[in-house]
This record gives sequence, structure tokens and C-alpha cells, in this order.
Amino acid sequence: MDLSYLYNLSPLDGRYRAKLSKLRPIASEFGLIYLRLIVEIRWLIRLSKLTELTQSPPLDSQGQEYLENIIDHFDLKEAEEIKSIEKITNHDVKAIEYYIHNKIKNIPQLNALIPFIHFGCTSEDINNLAYGLMLSKIRNEILSPAMQALIDQLSLIAQEYAQLPMLSRTHGQTASPTTLGKEIVNFIMRLSRQQQIWQESPILGKFNGAIGNFNAHFAAAPETNWPEISKDFITSLGLTPNLYTTQIEPHDNLAELLQALSRFNTIMIDLNRDIWGYISLGYFGQKKIDNEIGSSTMPHKINPIDFENSEGNLGIANALAAHFCEKLPISRWQRDLSDSTVLRNLGSIAGYSLIAYQSALKGLEKLTVNQAQIESDLAQHWEVLAEAIQSVLRRHGIVDAYERLKDLTRGKTINQENLNAFIQSLTLPFNVKQTLLALKPDLYLGYAIPLTSEALKK
Repeated sequence: MDLSYLYNLSPLDGRYRAKLSKLRPIASEFGLIYLRLIVEIRWLIRLSKLTELTQSPPLDSQGQEYLENIIDHFDLKEAEEIKSIEKITNHDVKAIEYYIHNKIKNIPQLNALIPFIHFGCTSEDINNLAYGLMLSKIRNEILSPAMQALIDQLSLIAQEYAQLPMLSRTHGQTASPTTLGKEIVNFIMRLSRQQQIWQESPILGKFNGAIGNFNAHFAAAPETNWPEISKDFITSLGLTPNLYTTQIEPHDNLAELLQALSRFNTIMIDLNRDIWGYISLGYFGQKKIDNEIGSSTMPHKINPIDFENSEGNLGIANALAAHFCEKLPISRWQRDLSDSTVLRNLGSIAGYSLIAYQSALKGLEKLTVNQAQIESDLAQHWEVLAEAIQSVLRRHGIVDAYERLKDLTRGKTINQENLNAFIQSLTLPFNVKQTLLALKPDLYLGYAIPLTSEALKK
């Protein structure tokens, strides 16, 4: 049994490695090398189609297929070859250029393309597009589906308990009733909005040379419309062109995306803590897993570890994202390298977020609802009707309505009997008194049920 992973410093590649199998080929060093290779080869193919560059021979279908096969058959062995070249060059992007050179130098119909590998490019042209592709894959293939799975599971809970009355707690104190479904829907709507912003935000890319002005391009081929070619190339990769940059794409766009992700994560922290609290109150139970141990010393315990794990990992993801957002939009003059080492941690943000989503989903799927406890708790707190009664008194012109209910209820134990006695003592029309006397905590729900129903239709 290979236990070498136990030496890994990061839990992403140690304890949690099995949970990140789909993310690792995208956001690892291998993934970055592979995506750089895609950009380099696709740019070479694009150059071969420029009629202005007569020195760049047009590719026939066989030549293009050969180049595409370099991408399609890229694996760890090929990545190791690039890393071997990097040991000599001490430059990761140049190593890919030399790798492509070696792949085509003995192919007669491709040999003439060698001078056009990495033509007009700075490393950042390759890197920023590679990271853009990485972010797109992380978003579309990994995180967005996990986000949607959470929202879908919450929707199932909200649908099932849309009409279950529940005591609210503002400032931790008893407050006007709601329904379990409505409280879950509140989170669904918040999460859905941030997921939409995260999903629909464009991912920008630049491809305009060493300082963003196509200097080398213009010097080599001034007759060519390089800005239009750049835009077309970036768009062909599924990214959005940004022509106004220095050597680097300024990362404002990445900050926008990560802030949307962070807001989703922060809402998830809020959800985890609320669920944790409701488990503590006995509103929720957790399905028993026979061989699972909650406490090393207290056999009875089933701890809410999934929500705690989720909260902790979301905090790490957001801390990293916050540094990205603060640091990356700042670059000395036309470029400094301090963004490079930061960007290599993009996969860590995704990894910690994904682990958190998986943990929260696991916890949600294990939840059971203790309807009897929820109903019992609400039935013991008739004081929450004070808000309704004082509002009715206000409508009927009673000036000191709030003060009278405050005197009756604040710091006191209120039940149906003494509340009804107070209502009977009021000078109100008979039908109004009857309405108040019929009021119960589990009926004082406002629009909670229809609002929940409306939200779940969306």
C-alpha cells in the first residue's frame, strides 16, 4: 500500500487527496503545463493560417492533426519531459516552446514552423490564457456543479418542510415564527444569486506582447491587424479579450470572480453555523452511521462534523481568495513577478471550496428533521404573539400599545391563558378580539408559506 501521500504538507494532497481526483488534472502543475501547451499549439496553428505571414507555411490537414495529437496524447510522461527541459532553461514557459520544437523538428511539413513557435509572445501571454482556461474548467466542471448540488439538496428540504412552523431567534432570543422551509429558501436565494454572478462573469485574457502594445508583432509584420487577430484568438479559446493591459492581464477580473466565489462561501459558512445551531437545539438530528465514532470518550455523540469541516475549509478558501483579490491587481510598472507564485495557489482555493461543498452536502443528506421538537418549542413561547397584538392595537389607535405589551411579556413566562386574559381586557371590537383569541404561535406566519412556494418555482 502506497502511503507516500502521508508526507504531503497540504491536506489537499494528503488527507483529502481522494476527494479531489477530478480537480487535480485541471489545477495542478500538470494541468498548468497542459493548458500552456494548448495555448502555444493553438497559436502556432493560428499563425499558420495568416496569409500575411508568407514565411509561415500553411498547414495541411495532416500537419494540423499532428499538432492536435500532441495535445490529445499529452500525459504525465510528456509533462516530465517538459520538466526535464525546465531544469536546463530554468524557465517553465520556454521549456514548453523547446518541447514543441523537439516534437516537430523531424516532421518535414512542420519543420518550417519552428521559428513561429511562441511568435510575438511574452510568457504572460501564454500564462494568463492558461490560467483563464484553468479557471473556466474549475468553474464549469468542478465548482459550479458542486454548488448546484448543494442548492438542489436544500431545495428538497425546503420543499418537504415548506409548511412546518418554527420558532425564530433574533439575537438568539425568541422571535416571530417562520417556517423551516422559508429559512432554507432564504439561503437558496442568496446562494443562487452568487452562483449566477460567479457563473456568468466573463473570464478575460490578453495576448498583446511584452508590454501590451504588440510592439514585436508590429515590427515583424506591420501589415497585419494584430489587435483583431489577438481578439479572435482569445475568443476562440472561450475567453473574453482585454486589449488594454501592460505585460500582464491586470487580474481585476480574477478578483471579481473570486469575490463572487467568496460571497458564496461566506453564505455557506452562515448556513453551516445555522444548521449546527439547529442540531444543538434538537430541531435536526443526524442519521447514524454504524461504524462511525462521534467522540473518542463519549459513545453517545453524533457530532455535526460535516458542517464544522465545511466551515473550516471555507474559511481557508476565503482567506486565500482575499489575498488574491488584494495582491493580484497590483503590479509594479509594466510587470513584476510577485503574482506568479500567488496564482499557483488557484487550485488550493478551488480545492478547499470543493471539500467544503462536499462536506456540507454530506451533512445535509444525513439530516433528519425532529418535527415534534420544533413544534414543542414553538408551542411554549406564546410571547412571540406580542408583536401581532401590539400591531393590531396600533391600528385601532391605541397609543401605548407597544408599552402595554412590553409590560405584559418582557422577562415573563407567557402562556395562552394569561395572553387571552389580556386580550379580553382590551377595549376592542368583538370581531377583532375573536381574531386575536384565535391566534396561535404556529399560525402567526405572515407570508412565509407562499413566499417559500414562490421561491421554489424559480
